Amino acid sequence: MAHKAVFLDRDGVLNKSTIRNGRPYPPSSVDKLVLYETSIQACGLLAQAGFLLIGVTNQPDIARGKTNKDVIDQINMVVKEAMGLDDMRVCPHDDQDNCSCRKPKPGMLVDAARSFNIDLTSSIMVGDRWKDVEAGNAAGCRTVFIDYGYDEAGPRDAGLVCSSLFDAVPWITGVSP
Repeated sequence: MAHKAVFLDRDGVLNKSTIRNGRPYPPSSVDKLVLYETSIQACGLLAQAGFLLIGVTNQPDIARGKTNKDVIDQINMVVKEAMGLDDMRVCPHDDQDNCSCRKPKPGMLVDAARSFNIDLTSSIMVGDRWKDVEAGNAAGCRTVFIDYGYDEAGPRDAGLVCSSLFDAVPWITGVSP
């Protein structure tokens, strides 16, 4: 039997991003990591509703030499444990690498679906940037866009636009609070 999952972008959905000039940036260390308490609650509700929880995060600063994989692994471990995630997938590449895993391509979602026997059409991708929504749509998932009003283009066709992961839980689960 195939599982249903909620794919969760890390920075901006599970933890706070640092905003500079209207654009989001990831925390530079575990010490700078600030988790959204409401996302911890939301993940608990989603897990209770029977969803697998899979983090999917672009981390191009590894390829750019701005951080190292160990720092990203440490941050991911804290986020995964705090949120109760079943897995955390990372794309360490930059745009010019043209890999299949970097969102907006759906590679991380498709690979996780193979590993965990996930039905992508019964699953949801939640993100705070257009690339997240496009990756979810390309994988065949329903999509949620958390709109922080960044100074960049938003997605064209998210299934739901809201202000937090917690606010999306009733739409994702089909159960009103």
